[in-house]
Amino acid sequence: MKKALTELISDSIRRCVDKGLLRSRETPPLILESPKEKYHGDYATNIALVMTAREGKPPREVARIIVSQLEDEDGVIEKMEIGGPGFINFYLKEKVWYSVLEEIGRKGEDFGKGKIGEGRRVQVEFISANPTGPLHVGHGRGAAIGDALARILEACDYRVFKEYYINDVGSQMNILGQSVFLRYLHALGKEVEFPDYCYQGDYIAEIAEKAINERGEEYLHYPQEESIQSIASFGANDILRGIQGDLDQFGVHFDGWFSEKELYREEKVPRAIEDLKKKGLVYEKDGALWLKTSHYGDEKDRVLVKANGETTYFASDVAYHKDKLDRGFEVLINIWGADHHGYVPRMKATLMAMGKDEAVLKIVLVQLVSLMRDGKPVAMSTRAGEFTTLRNVVEEVGRDAARFFFLMRRPDSQLDFDLELAKRQSAENPVYYVQYAHARICSIFREALNKGIVLPRFKDIDLHLLNLPEELDLLKHLTAYPEVVEASAITLEPHRIPFYLMELSSLFHSYYNKYRVISSEVELTQARLLLVGAIKGIIKSALDVLGISAPEKM
Repeated sequence: MKKALTELISDSIRRCVDKGLLRSRETPPLILESPKEKYHGDYATNIALVMTAREGKPPREVARIIVSQLEDEDGVIEKMEIGGPGFINFYLKEKVWYSVLEEIGRKGEDFGKGKIGEGRRVQVEFISANPTGPLHVGHGRGAAIGDALARILEACDYRVFKEYYINDVGSQMNILGQSVFLRYLHALGKEVEFPDYCYQGDYIAEIAEKAINERGEEYLHYPQEESIQSIASFGANDILRGIQGDLDQFGVHFDGWFSEKELYREEKVPRAIEDLKKKGLVYEKDGALWLKTSHYGDEKDRVLVKANGETTYFASDVAYHKDKLDRGFEVLINIWGADHHGYVPRMKATLMAMGKDEAVLKIVLVQLVSLMRDGKPVAMSTRAGEFTTLRNVVEEVGRDAARFFFLMRRPDSQLDFDLELAKRQSAENPVYYVQYAHARICSIFREALNKGIVLPRFKDIDLHLLNLPEELDLLKHLTAYPEVVEASAITLEPHRIPFYLMELSSLFHSYYNKYRVISSEVELTQARLLLVGAIKGIIKSALDVLGISAPEKM
Protein backbone atom coordinates (compact mmCIF):
# COMPACT_ATOMS: atom_id res chain seq x y z
CA MET A 1 0.00 0.00 0.00
CA LYS A 2 2.81 2.38 0.87
CA LYS A 3 4.45 1.79 -2.50
CA ALA A 4 1.15 2.26 -4.35
CA LEU A 5 0.42 5.51 -2.52
CA THR A 6 3.95 6.76 -3.22
CA GLU A 7 3.33 6.19 -6.94
CA LEU A 8 0.03 8.11 -6.77
CA ILE A 9 1.77 11.11 -5.19
CA SER A 10 4.67 10.95 -7.68
CA ASP A 11 2.21 10.82 -10.59
CA SER A 12 0.38 13.84 -9.15
CA ILE A 13 3.62 15.86 -8.94
CA ARG A 14 4.49 15.00 -12.55
CA ARG A 15 0.98 16.06 -13.58
CA CYS A 16 1.43 19.34 -11.73
CA VAL A 17 4.70 20.02 -13.56
CA ASP A 18 3.20 19.14 -16.95
CA LYS A 19 0.34 21.59 -16.31
CA GLY A 20 2.69 24.34 -15.15
CA LEU A 21 1.37 24.30 -11.59
CA LEU A 22 4.80 23.32 -10.26
CA ARG A 23 8.18 23.86 -11.90
CA SER A 24 10.57 21.33 -10.32
CA ARG A 25 11.11 18.43 -12.70
CA GLU A 26 13.68 16.88 -10.34
CA THR A 27 11.51 15.65 -7.47
CA PRO A 28 13.34 14.99 -4.19
CA PRO A 29 12.98 11.55 -2.57
CA LEU A 30 9.38 11.04 -1.47
CA ILE A 31 9.04 9.69 2.06
CA LEU A 32 5.79 8.29 3.46
CA GLU A 33 5.54 7.57 7.16
CA SER A 34 2.87 6.28 9.50
CA PRO A 35 2.05 9.14 11.91
CA LYS A 36 2.36 8.41 15.61
CA GLU A 37 -1.03 10.01 16.24
CA LYS A 38 -3.95 8.27 14.52
CA TYR A 39 -5.82 11.52 13.91
CA HIS A 40 -3.04 12.48 11.47
CA GLY A 41 -4.11 9.66 9.14
CA ASP A 42 -2.72 6.34 8.02
CA TYR A 43 0.21 7.85 6.11
CA ALA A 44 1.75 11.30 5.87
CA THR A 45 4.40 12.92 3.68
CA ASN A 46 6.48 16.08 4.06
CA ILE A 47 7.19 16.35 0.32
CA ALA A 48 5.57 19.80 0.11
CA LEU A 49 7.93 21.15 2.79
CA VAL A 50 10.93 19.68 0.95
CA MET A 51 9.83 21.20 -2.38
CA THR A 52 8.92 24.68 -1.12
CA ALA A 53 12.36 26.25 -1.62
CA ARG A 54 12.55 25.11 -5.24
CA GLU A 55 8.98 26.14 -5.95
CA GLY A 56 9.13 29.54 -4.30
CA LYS A 57 5.73 28.89 -2.75
CA PRO A 58 4.61 28.31 0.86
CA PRO A 59 4.57 24.58 1.74
CA ARG A 60 0.82 24.53 2.36
CA GLU A 61 0.28 25.97 -1.13
CA VAL A 62 2.57 23.32 -2.66
CA ALA A 63 0.65 20.65 -0.73
CA ARG A 64 -2.70 22.03 -1.95
CA ILE A 65 -1.50 21.88 -5.58
CA ILE A 66 -0.28 18.28 -5.22
CA VAL A 67 -3.56 17.19 -3.62
CA SER A 68 -5.59 18.91 -6.35
CA GLN A 69 -4.02 16.73 -9.05
CA LEU A 70 -3.96 13.41 -7.25
CA GLU A 71 -6.06 10.82 -9.11
CA ASP A 72 -7.24 7.90 -6.97
CA GLU A 73 -8.60 5.60 -9.69
CA ASP A 74 -8.76 2.56 -7.41
CA GLY A 75 -10.68 4.47 -4.76
CA VAL A 76 -8.42 3.58 -1.85
CA ILE A 77 -8.26 7.05 -0.26
CA GLU A 78 -11.02 8.04 2.15
CA LYS A 79 -9.78 11.62 2.46
CA MET A 80 -6.69 13.83 2.32
CA GLU A 81 -5.85 16.69 4.66
CA ILE A 82 -3.12 19.30 4.77
CA GLY A 83 -1.86 19.54 8.32
CA GLY A 84 0.58 21.68 10.25
CA PRO A 85 3.12 23.59 8.15
CA GLY A 86 2.34 21.54 5.02
CA PHE A 87 2.17 17.81 5.71
CA ILE A 88 -0.20 15.84 3.49
CA ASN A 89 -2.14 13.30 5.56
CA PHE A 90 -3.86 10.34 3.90
CA TYR A 91 -6.76 8.42 5.39
CA LEU A 92 -7.40 5.12 3.60
CA LYS A 93 -10.65 3.18 3.23
CA GLU A 94 -11.19 0.07 5.33
CA LYS A 95 -11.28 -2.16 2.24
CA VAL A 96 -7.57 -1.48 1.76
CA TRP A 97 -6.75 -3.18 5.06
CA TYR A 98 -9.06 -6.16 4.46
CA SER A 99 -7.26 -6.91 1.20
CA VAL A 100 -4.10 -7.85 3.10
CA LEU A 101 -5.81 -10.97 4.44
CA GLU A 102 -6.57 -12.10 0.91
CA GLU A 103 -2.99 -11.41 -0.15
CA ILE A 104 -1.56 -13.34 2.81
CA GLY A 105 -3.89 -16.24 2.06
CA ARG A 106 -2.89 -16.24 -1.60
CA LYS A 107 0.87 -15.87 -1.13
CA GLY A 108 1.27 -17.92 2.06
CA GLU A 109 4.94 -18.14 3.03
CA ASP A 110 5.86 -15.83 0.13
CA PHE A 111 4.04 -12.88 1.67
CA GLY A 112 6.70 -10.37 2.62
CA LYS A 113 9.17 -11.54 0.01
CA GLY A 114 10.20 -8.99 -2.60
CA LYS A 115 11.98 -8.65 -5.93
CA ILE A 116 14.30 -5.68 -5.43
CA GLY A 117 17.38 -7.93 -5.64
CA GLU A 118 16.52 -9.01 -9.20
CA GLY A 119 18.68 -12.09 -8.80
CA ARG A 120 21.91 -10.15 -8.25
CA ARG A 121 24.77 -12.08 -6.67
CA VAL A 122 25.74 -10.85 -3.21
CA GLN A 123 28.59 -11.99 -1.03
CA VAL A 124 28.15 -11.40 2.69
CA GLU A 125 31.40 -11.73 4.64
CA PHE A 126 31.02 -11.73 8.40
CA ILE A 127 32.68 -12.73 11.67
CA SER A 128 36.08 -13.49 10.05
CA ALA A 129 37.67 -13.78 13.49
CA ASN A 130 41.33 -14.73 13.66
CA PRO A 131 41.68 -18.47 14.40
CA THR A 132 43.54 -17.66 17.61
CA GLY A 133 40.77 -18.21 20.15
CA PRO A 134 37.08 -19.04 20.63
CA LEU A 135 34.33 -16.71 19.47
CA HIS A 136 33.32 -14.09 22.03
CA VAL A 137 30.00 -12.29 22.43
CA GLY A 138 31.04 -9.54 20.02
CA HIS A 139 31.54 -12.14 17.32
CA GLY A 140 28.13 -13.53 18.27
CA ARG A 141 26.46 -10.23 17.48
CA GLY A 142 28.25 -10.07 14.13
CA ALA A 143 27.20 -13.66 13.42
CA ALA A 144 23.53 -12.95 14.16
CA ILE A 145 23.54 -9.77 12.07
CA GLY A 146 25.35 -11.38 9.13
CA ASP A 147 23.15 -14.45 9.06
CA ALA A 148 19.92 -12.44 9.43
CA LEU A 149 21.00 -10.01 6.71
CA ALA A 150 21.71 -12.89 4.36
CA ARG A 151 18.24 -14.32 5.02
CA ILE A 152 16.61 -10.91 4.51
CA LEU A 153 18.45 -10.39 1.21
CA GLU A 154 17.43 -13.86 0.03
CA ALA A 155 13.81 -12.96 0.83
CA CYS A 156 14.25 -9.95 -1.48
CA ASP A 157 15.48 -12.03 -4.45
CA TYR A 158 19.24 -11.65 -4.02
CA ARG A 159 21.44 -14.69 -4.60
CA VAL A 160 23.47 -14.71 -1.42
CA PHE A 161 26.79 -16.38 -0.64
CA LYS A 162 27.86 -16.33 3.02
CA GLU A 163 31.61 -16.43 3.57
CA TYR A 164 34.01 -16.59 6.50
CA TYR A 165 37.46 -15.13 5.82
CA ILE A 166 40.13 -16.98 7.80
CA ASN A 167 42.97 -14.63 8.80
CA ASP A 168 45.57 -17.39 9.01
CA VAL A 169 48.62 -15.36 7.93
CA GLY A 170 50.70 -12.87 9.85
CA SER A 171 51.99 -12.06 13.31
CA GLN A 172 48.92 -13.32 15.19
CA MET A 173 49.58 -16.82 13.84
CA ASN A 174 53.20 -16.66 14.95
CA ILE A 175 52.06 -15.61 18.42
CA LEU A 176 49.56 -18.47 18.48
CA GLY A 177 52.36 -20.90 17.55
CA GLN A 178 54.63 -19.55 20.26
CA SER A 179 51.83 -19.63 22.85
CA VAL A 180 50.88 -23.25 22.16
CA PHE A 181 54.52 -24.36 21.84
CA LEU A 182 55.41 -22.91 25.24
CA ARG A 183 52.41 -24.64 26.84
CA TYR A 184 53.41 -27.80 25.01
CA LEU A 185 56.92 -27.62 26.49
CA HIS A 186 55.52 -26.88 29.94
CA ALA A 187 53.18 -29.87 29.74
CA LEU A 188 56.20 -32.04 28.89
CA GLY A 189 57.96 -30.90 32.06
CA LYS A 190 60.20 -28.22 30.54
CA GLU A 191 60.84 -25.00 32.38
CA VAL A 192 59.58 -22.05 30.32
CA GLU A 193 58.50 -18.44 30.76
CA PHE A 194 55.27 -17.13 29.23
CA PRO A 195 55.70 -13.63 27.76
CA ASP A 196 52.79 -11.19 28.22
CA TYR A 197 52.25 -10.91 24.45
CA CYS A 198 51.31 -14.60 24.22
CA TYR A 199 47.72 -15.78 24.36
CA GLN A 200 46.99 -16.63 27.98
CA GLY A 201 43.65 -18.45 27.92
CA ASP A 202 43.23 -21.96 29.26
CA TYR A 203 42.24 -23.07 25.75
CA ILE A 204 45.92 -22.71 24.75
CA ALA A 205 46.92 -25.30 27.36
CA GLU A 206 44.09 -27.56 26.13
CA ILE A 207 45.43 -27.35 22.56
CA ALA A 208 48.91 -28.21 23.84
CA GLU A 209 47.50 -31.30 25.59
CA LYS A 210 45.79 -32.36 22.33
CA ALA A 211 49.08 -31.92 20.49
CA ILE A 212 50.78 -34.23 23.00
CA ASN A 213 47.99 -36.80 22.72
CA GLU A 214 48.12 -36.81 18.93
CA ARG A 215 51.81 -36.08 18.20
CA GLY A 216 53.64 -37.03 21.38
CA GLU A 217 57.08 -35.38 21.59
CA GLU A 218 57.32 -34.92 17.82
CA TYR A 219 57.68 -31.11 18.01
CA LEU A 220 60.82 -31.47 20.16
CA HIS A 221 62.72 -33.03 17.28
CA TYR A 222 62.44 -30.15 14.76
CA PRO A 223 64.14 -26.78 14.69
CA GLN A 224 62.19 -24.49 16.99
CA GLU A 225 60.96 -22.17 14.21
CA GLU A 226 59.64 -25.12 12.23
CA SER A 227 57.96 -26.55 15.34
CA ILE A 228 56.28 -23.22 16.10
CA GLN A 229 54.91 -22.96 12.54
CA SER A 230 53.69 -26.53 12.61
CA ILE A 231 52.05 -26.28 16.02
CA ALA A 232 50.49 -22.93 15.00
CA SER A 233 48.77 -24.73 12.13
CA PHE A 234 47.69 -27.51 14.50
CA GLY A 235 46.29 -24.95 16.94
CA ALA A 236 44.52 -22.90 14.28
CA ASN A 237 42.81 -25.99 12.87
CA ASP A 238 41.66 -27.01 16.36
CA ILE A 239 40.32 -23.50 17.07
CA LEU A 240 38.55 -23.41 13.70
CA ARG A 241 36.81 -26.70 14.47
CA GLY A 242 35.67 -25.14 17.74
CA ILE A 243 34.44 -22.02 15.92
CA GLN A 244 32.53 -24.15 13.43
CA GLY A 245 30.95 -26.10 16.28
CA ASP A 246 29.95 -22.89 18.08
CA LEU A 247 28.40 -21.48 14.92
CA ASP A 248 26.56 -24.71 14.23
CA GLN A 249 25.10 -24.54 17.75
CA PHE A 250 24.13 -20.91 16.99
CA GLY A 251 22.41 -21.87 13.74
CA VAL A 252 24.90 -20.08 11.47
CA HIS A 253 26.22 -21.95 8.43
CA PHE A 254 28.57 -20.60 5.79
CA ASP A 255 28.59 -21.36 2.07
CA GLY A 256 32.36 -20.96 1.99
CA TRP A 257 35.42 -20.62 4.21
CA PHE A 258 38.18 -18.59 2.53
CA SER A 259 41.73 -18.94 3.81
CA GLU A 260 44.11 -15.97 3.57
CA LYS A 261 46.88 -18.53 2.99
CA GLU A 262 45.26 -19.38 -0.34
CA LEU A 263 45.77 -15.81 -1.54
CA TYR A 264 49.52 -16.32 -1.19
CA ARG A 265 49.59 -19.97 -2.22
CA GLU A 266 47.88 -19.06 -5.51
CA GLU A 267 49.89 -15.80 -5.86
CA LYS A 268 46.74 -13.68 -5.89
CA VAL A 269 48.33 -10.93 -3.79
CA PRO A 270 51.20 -10.14 -6.20
CA ARG A 271 48.83 -10.44 -9.18
CA ALA A 272 46.39 -7.96 -7.63
CA ILE A 273 49.26 -5.51 -7.00
CA GLU A 274 50.50 -5.98 -10.55
CA ASP A 275 47.06 -5.20 -11.97
CA LEU A 276 46.97 -1.94 -10.03
CA LYS A 277 50.53 -1.15 -11.16
CA LYS A 278 49.42 -1.42 -14.79
CA LYS A 279 46.78 1.22 -14.07
CA GLY A 280 49.46 3.55 -12.72
CA LEU A 281 48.02 3.43 -9.22
CA VAL A 282 51.00 1.87 -7.39
CA TYR A 283 54.25 3.75 -6.76
CA GLU A 284 57.46 3.25 -4.78
CA LYS A 285 58.52 5.53 -1.93
CA ASP A 286 61.06 4.95 0.81
CA GLY A 287 61.56 1.42 -0.52
CA ALA A 288 57.87 0.51 -0.02
CA LEU A 289 55.02 0.07 -2.52
CA TRP A 290 52.01 2.36 -2.05
CA LEU A 291 48.49 2.36 -3.48
CA LYS A 292 47.08 5.77 -4.47
CA THR A 293 43.97 5.47 -2.35
CA SER A 294 44.01 9.24 -1.73
CA HIS A 295 42.95 9.66 -5.39
CA TYR A 296 39.64 8.07 -4.41
CA GLY A 297 38.76 9.89 -1.22
CA ASP A 298 41.02 8.20 1.36
CA GLU A 299 42.88 10.58 3.68
CA LYS A 300 46.26 9.24 2.55
CA ASP A 301 47.86 6.55 0.39
CA ARG A 302 48.32 3.08 1.86
CA VAL A 303 51.30 0.73 1.95
CA LEU A 304 50.95 -2.58 0.08
CA VAL A 305 54.51 -3.89 0.53
CA LYS A 306 56.85 -2.68 3.26
CA ALA A 307 60.45 -1.68 2.61
CA ASN A 308 61.57 -5.07 4.00
CA GLY A 309 59.49 -6.86 1.33
CA GLU A 310 56.76 -7.96 3.72
CA THR A 311 53.22 -7.52 2.43
CA THR A 312 50.69 -5.71 4.63
CA TYR A 313 47.26 -6.83 5.82
CA PHE A 314 45.93 -4.21 3.43
CA ALA A 315 47.55 -6.01 0.49
CA SER A 316 45.72 -9.19 1.48
CA ASP A 317 42.46 -7.25 1.70
CA VAL A 318 43.04 -5.81 -1.77
CA ALA A 319 43.65 -9.27 -3.24
CA TYR A 320 40.69 -10.77 -1.36
CA HIS A 321 38.26 -8.14 -2.62
CA LYS A 322 39.59 -8.52 -6.16
CA ASP A 323 38.98 -12.26 -5.82
CA LYS A 324 35.40 -11.56 -4.73
CA LEU A 325 34.81 -9.51 -7.86
CA ASP A 326 36.54 -12.12 -10.04
CA ARG A 327 34.08 -14.70 -8.71
CA GLY A 328 31.23 -12.66 -10.15
CA PHE A 329 29.72 -11.09 -7.05
CA GLU A 330 27.89 -7.86 -7.91
CA VAL A 331 27.46 -6.59 -4.36
CA LEU A 332 29.97 -7.09 -1.54
CA ILE A 333 28.79 -6.72 2.06
CA ASN A 334 31.37 -6.75 4.84
CA ILE A 335 30.28 -6.88 8.47
CA TRP A 336 33.07 -5.55 10.64
CA GLY A 337 33.61 -4.58 14.25
CA ALA A 338 33.30 -0.85 14.90
CA ASP A 339 37.06 -0.67 15.56
CA HIS A 340 37.55 -1.16 11.79
CA HIS A 341 35.84 2.13 10.87
CA GLY A 342 39.16 3.55 9.69
CA TYR A 343 39.39 0.82 7.05
CA VAL A 344 36.15 1.86 5.32
CA PRO A 345 37.55 4.75 3.19
CA ARG A 346 40.60 2.77 2.06
CA MET A 347 38.53 -0.26 1.02
CA LYS A 348 36.01 1.95 -0.80
CA ALA A 349 38.98 3.58 -2.53
CA THR A 350 40.36 0.14 -3.43
CA LEU A 351 37.13 -0.83 -5.17
CA MET A 352 37.18 2.41 -7.15
CA ALA A 353 40.81 1.80 -8.07
CA MET A 354 39.66 -1.53 -9.50
CA GLY A 355 37.17 0.35 -11.68
CA LYS A 356 34.08 -0.32 -9.61
CA ASP A 357 31.51 2.05 -8.16
CA GLU A 358 32.11 2.49 -4.43
CA ALA A 359 28.45 1.47 -3.86
CA VAL A 360 29.42 -2.10 -4.83
CA LEU A 361 31.03 -2.42 -1.40
CA LYS A 362 28.75 -1.96 1.59
CA ILE A 363 30.19 -2.10 5.08
CA VAL A 364 28.16 -2.63 8.23
CA LEU A 365 29.97 -1.65 11.43
CA VAL A 366 28.91 -3.53 14.55
CA GLN A 367 29.32 -1.94 17.96
CA LEU A 368 30.37 -3.69 21.16
CA VAL A 369 28.23 -5.88 23.38
CA SER A 370 28.11 -5.33 27.13
CA LEU A 371 26.99 -8.37 29.09
CA MET A 372 24.69 -7.63 32.00
CA ARG A 373 23.07 -9.71 34.70
CA ASP A 374 19.94 -8.12 36.15
CA GLY A 375 21.21 -4.74 35.04
CA LYS A 376 24.70 -5.16 36.49
CA PRO A 377 27.77 -5.47 34.22
CA VAL A 378 29.41 -8.89 33.84
CA ALA A 379 33.21 -8.89 33.83
CA MET A 380 34.54 -9.14 30.30
CA SER A 381 37.92 -10.87 30.08
CA THR A 382 39.63 -12.66 27.22
CA ARG A 383 40.86 -15.38 29.54
CA ALA A 384 39.08 -18.72 29.27
CA GLY A 385 36.83 -19.43 32.20
CA GLU A 386 35.38 -15.92 32.25
CA PHE A 387 31.86 -15.58 30.86
CA THR A 388 32.69 -14.05 27.49
CA THR A 389 32.37 -16.74 24.84
CA LEU A 390 29.48 -17.10 22.43
CA ARG A 391 29.16 -20.74 23.41
CA ASN A 392 28.61 -19.85 27.07
CA VAL A 393 25.94 -17.28 26.17
CA VAL A 394 24.06 -19.73 23.93
CA GLU A 395 24.27 -22.50 26.53
CA GLU A 396 22.88 -20.21 29.24
CA VAL A 397 20.07 -18.37 27.42
CA GLY A 398 19.45 -20.56 24.35
CA ARG A 399 19.94 -19.98 20.63
CA ASP A 400 16.65 -18.14 20.03
CA ALA A 401 17.07 -15.65 22.84
CA ALA A 402 20.72 -15.02 21.97
CA ARG A 403 19.94 -14.33 18.32
CA PHE A 404 16.95 -12.10 19.10
CA PHE A 405 18.86 -10.03 21.68
CA PHE A 406 21.83 -9.60 19.35
CA LEU A 407 19.45 -8.31 16.65
CA MET A 408 17.30 -5.93 18.72
CA ARG A 409 19.40 -2.81 18.21
CA ARG A 410 20.91 -1.05 15.23
CA PRO A 411 24.29 -2.63 14.40
CA ASP A 412 26.06 0.70 14.95
CA SER A 413 24.66 1.20 18.45
CA GLN A 414 26.14 -0.40 21.57
CA LEU A 415 24.13 -3.33 22.92
CA ASP A 416 23.48 -4.16 26.57
CA PHE A 417 22.70 -7.89 26.71
CA ASP A 418 21.02 -8.85 29.98
CA LEU A 419 21.45 -12.58 30.52
CA GLU A 420 18.78 -12.88 33.20
CA LEU A 421 16.23 -10.99 31.12
CA ALA A 422 16.96 -13.24 28.13
CA LYS A 423 16.03 -16.30 30.24
CA ARG A 424 12.91 -14.83 31.80
CA GLN A 425 9.59 -16.35 30.73
CA SER A 426 7.54 -13.17 30.94
CA ALA A 427 6.35 -10.23 28.87
CA GLU A 428 9.55 -8.38 29.89
CA ASN A 429 11.56 -10.74 27.68
CA PRO A 430 10.98 -9.63 24.06
CA VAL A 431 11.76 -12.96 22.40
CA TYR A 432 9.49 -14.82 24.83
CA TYR A 433 6.78 -12.21 24.24
CA VAL A 434 6.96 -12.70 20.45
CA GLN A 435 7.17 -16.50 20.52
CA TYR A 436 4.33 -16.64 23.05
CA ALA A 437 2.11 -14.71 20.62
CA HIS A 438 2.70 -17.44 18.02
CA ALA A 439 2.12 -20.25 20.53
CA ARG A 440 -1.04 -18.54 21.80
CA ILE A 441 -2.52 -18.41 18.29
CA CYS A 442 -1.63 -22.08 17.76
CA SER A 443 -3.59 -22.90 20.93
CA ILE A 444 -6.56 -20.94 19.57
CA PHE A 445 -6.57 -23.10 16.45
CA ARG A 446 -6.28 -26.26 18.53
CA GLU A 447 -9.35 -25.12 20.44
CA ALA A 448 -11.17 -24.40 17.17
CA LEU A 449 -10.29 -27.87 15.90
CA ASN A 450 -11.57 -29.49 19.09
CA LYS A 451 -14.85 -27.61 18.66
CA GLY A 452 -15.16 -28.67 15.04
CA ILE A 453 -14.84 -25.12 13.69
CA VAL A 454 -13.68 -25.10 10.07
CA LEU A 455 -12.77 -21.95 8.17
CA PRO A 456 -14.87 -21.49 5.02
CA ARG A 457 -13.43 -20.14 1.76
CA PHE A 458 -12.02 -16.64 1.99
CA LYS A 459 -14.74 -15.13 -0.20
CA ASP A 460 -17.43 -16.49 2.14
CA ILE A 461 -16.02 -14.75 5.22
CA ASP A 462 -17.51 -11.36 6.10
CA LEU A 463 -14.39 -9.28 6.70
CA HIS A 464 -16.43 -6.19 7.60
CA LEU A 465 -17.06 -7.85 10.95
CA LEU A 466 -13.41 -6.98 11.71
CA ASN A 467 -14.31 -3.38 12.46
CA LEU A 468 -12.87 -2.84 15.93
CA PRO A 469 -10.09 -0.22 16.13
CA GLU A 470 -7.76 -2.95 17.47
CA GLU A 471 -8.55 -5.20 14.50
CA LEU A 472 -7.89 -2.42 11.99
CA ASP A 473 -4.62 -1.63 13.75
CA LEU A 474 -3.59 -5.27 13.42
CA LEU A 475 -4.51 -5.30 9.72
CA LYS A 476 -2.50 -2.13 9.12
CA HIS A 477 0.49 -3.67 10.87
CA LEU A 478 0.26 -6.82 8.74
CA THR A 479 0.18 -4.66 5.60
CA ALA A 480 3.50 -3.09 6.62
CA TYR A 481 5.43 -6.38 6.83
CA PRO A 482 6.69 -6.49 3.19
CA GLU A 483 7.77 -2.85 3.54
CA VAL A 484 9.74 -3.67 6.69
CA VAL A 485 11.56 -6.58 5.02
CA GLU A 486 12.40 -4.48 1.97
CA ALA A 487 13.57 -1.54 4.09
CA SER A 488 15.77 -3.92 6.12
CA ALA A 489 17.41 -5.15 2.91
CA ILE A 490 17.96 -1.65 1.52
CA THR A 491 19.38 -0.18 4.72
CA LEU A 492 21.15 -3.38 5.86
CA GLU A 493 19.41 -3.01 9.21
CA PRO A 494 17.99 -6.34 10.42
CA HIS A 495 16.91 -4.79 13.75
CA ARG A 496 13.81 -3.44 11.99
CA ILE A 497 12.26 -6.92 11.97
CA PRO A 498 12.53 -7.66 15.73
CA PHE A 499 11.13 -4.18 16.36
CA TYR A 500 8.22 -4.92 14.00
CA LEU A 501 7.61 -8.27 15.69
CA MET A 502 7.49 -6.72 19.15
CA GLU A 503 4.93 -4.15 17.98
CA LEU A 504 2.79 -6.79 16.25
CA SER A 505 2.93 -9.08 19.28
CA SER A 506 1.99 -6.22 21.59
CA LEU A 507 -1.05 -5.40 19.42
CA PHE A 508 -2.07 -9.07 19.36
CA HIS A 509 -1.67 -9.71 23.10
CA SER A 510 -3.71 -6.59 23.90
CA TYR A 511 -6.42 -7.70 21.46
CA TYR A 512 -6.44 -11.27 22.83
CA ASN A 513 -6.73 -10.08 26.42
CA LYS A 514 -9.70 -7.86 25.54
CA TYR A 515 -11.74 -9.95 23.08
CA ARG A 516 -12.58 -13.61 22.51
CA VAL A 517 -11.53 -15.01 19.15
CA ILE A 518 -13.80 -18.06 19.44
CA SER A 519 -17.34 -17.19 20.49
CA SER A 520 -20.94 -18.25 19.92
CA GLU A 521 -21.11 -15.89 16.92
CA VAL A 522 -20.03 -18.19 14.07
CA GLU A 523 -19.34 -15.58 11.39
CA LEU A 524 -17.41 -13.33 13.78
CA THR A 525 -15.39 -16.34 14.97
CA GLN A 526 -14.49 -17.21 11.37
CA ALA A 527 -13.41 -13.66 10.59
CA ARG A 528 -11.29 -13.44 13.73
CA LEU A 529 -9.70 -16.83 13.09
CA LEU A 530 -8.71 -15.58 9.65
CA LEU A 531 -7.15 -12.50 11.23
CA VAL A 532 -5.18 -14.30 13.94
CA GLY A 533 -4.14 -16.97 11.43
CA ALA A 534 -2.60 -14.23 9.29
CA ILE A 535 -0.81 -12.84 12.35
CA LYS A 536 0.56 -16.30 13.14
CA GLY A 537 1.86 -16.66 9.60
CA ILE A 538 3.63 -13.30 9.67
CA ILE A 539 5.21 -13.96 13.08
CA LYS A 540 6.54 -17.30 11.85
CA SER A 541 7.80 -15.79 8.59
CA ALA A 542 9.59 -12.96 10.40
CA LEU A 543 11.13 -15.31 12.97
CA ASP A 544 12.30 -17.59 10.14
CA VAL A 545 14.02 -14.61 8.52
CA LEU A 546 15.85 -14.01 11.80
CA GLY A 547 16.79 -17.69 12.17
CA ILE A 548 14.60 -18.06 15.26
CA SER A 549 12.06 -20.82 15.94
CA ALA A 550 8.30 -20.28 16.20
CA PRO A 551 7.11 -22.75 18.87
CA GLU A 552 3.53 -23.99 18.82
CA LYS A 553 3.44 -24.64 22.57
CA MET A 554 5.15 -22.83 25.46
